[in-house]
Amino acid sequence: MRVLGVDPGLTRCGVGVVDGVAGRPLTMVGVGVVRTSPDADLGRRLVAVEEGIESWLDEYRPERVAVERVFSQHNVRTVMGTAQASAVAMLCAARRGIPVVLHTPSEVKAAVTGSGRADKAQVGAMVTRLLRLAAPPRPADAADALALAICHIWRSPAQNRLQEAVARHRGAAPSARPPKGRTA
Repeated sequence: MRVLGVDPGLTRCGVGVVDGVAGRPLTMVGVGVVRTSPDADLGRRLVAVEEGIESWLDEYRPERVAVERVFSQHNVRTVMGTAQASAVAMLCAARRGIPVVLHTPSEVKAAVTGSGRADKAQVGAMVTRLLRLAAPPRPADAADALALAICHIWRSPAQNRLQEAVARHRGAAPSARPPKGRTA
């Protein structure tokens, strides 16, 4: 499976592509950052993020896009920019029919390091080790994007089994409503 991880941000949007399946060694295919100027107009910055994400989708053709779920922060301006960049990434993937998954920061940290409270240095060190890189990707946004992709690859088999079980349960449950065209 090829996954594009996106660590959303308006100034620096981390992007990283990882190939692999759960239980096997993973391979980094690409990593980088889509940058925008803090001095630019918000609309122009969002277009720049879109163009950057579209370029990554064109070049790497991922099967899934894993985006960090926006969480509440004390700085409203920061969380708004993060949410806007996140929405752009989801829109770009959805426009192409690529499934999008959201992972919380603590979920990603726990998957990659074993602790949901790991700091950025620990995440970078584990990404480096797991992908057999010579050095941690810089800036941290790039390492975080790779961590998102790794998290999704490792968690997707369990998530797929849960979704299938829920679908089977819903399909087997008797309907409370009579079929269309009939009354009870």
